[in-house]
Amino acid sequence: MPTPPAYSLVATDLDGTLLRPDDTVSARSRAALALAASAGARHLIVTGRPVPGIRALLADLAYTGLVVCGQGTQLYEAGNGRLLRSVTLDREAADTALGKIEAEVGAVFAAVDQDGVDGVTLIEAGYRMPNPTLPAQRVGSRAALWERPVIKVLVRHPELGDDALAAAARGAVGDLATVTMAGPGTVELAPRGVDKGTGLALAAESLGVGAERTVAFGDMPNDLPMFAGSGHRVAMGNAHPELRAAADEVTLSNAEDGVAVVLERLFGDTAVAAGHGTEATPGRGTAVTPGRGTGVASGH
Repeated sequence: MPTPPAYSLVATDLDGTLLRPDDTVSARSRAALALAASAGARHLIVTGRPVPGIRALLADLAYTGLVVCGQGTQLYEAGNGRLLRSVTLDREAADTALGKIEAEVGAVFAAVDQDGVDGVTLIEAGYRMPNPTLPAQRVGSRAALWERPVIKVLVRHPELGDDALAAAARGAVGDLATVTMAGPGTVELAPRGVDKGTGLALAAESLGVGAERTVAFGDMPNDLPMFAGSGHRVAMGNAHPELRAAADEVTLSNAEDGVAVVLERLFGDTAVAAGHGTEATPGRGTAVTPGRGTGVASGH
């Protein structure tokens, strides 16, 4: 009888991790995810992007499982396009939090991700999207950011670096929101007590997978809570120093397919023993397609 893999859940961040700098998933990474799936492991995407910002990618990957989106605020089922859970940020508290941050560091530029599968990213004057490939709509005033429920707020400062802004925001915001740094130019406010770790825990519970059976990949401090809920923690070669310090190992960068390098090592022998060594063709076959077999009846 084949030996089961040491890890049955592969949790990956997207930007700076699974995605290459051009926002694509390489053929090698696709093959490595298929290899892990053929060995019996599930792929779980855990991303700061809201649902609308990843649907095209999910379709490209033929991903039909659960996805943790919006820094843990959303649990999305890809196969039927259904939100299983969504936590919104109190808009009055968010506006107050921005005021407190500005009292500490001066004027900031803000954006919000609206709630829902069709929510829009709204940006106020002066805010520049860190990833220009993601859609956004400009609004005429900050008050317009709060017209519909939001899951998180994105904050930029004209002069302060990300680490300094995140530290100042944590000190100013207190218990009004969870502050995290999600990438270059991306400091975010999420509902208090909600992060990638809470999202991962909810998804893993639904899948019946314990933390000790989860291997997680990330690159930024917002991945620290996800690391805390995983049995093996892998930082990318391009990762922030805080995440590298918390990792069990550091792989190559996202530009060098660092996720694939580790998955090939972890699951190669298991897949061969299970008789799937030659079947892990990227993007082909329901038995080995990344994100399938999540135990959700209707799929992402």
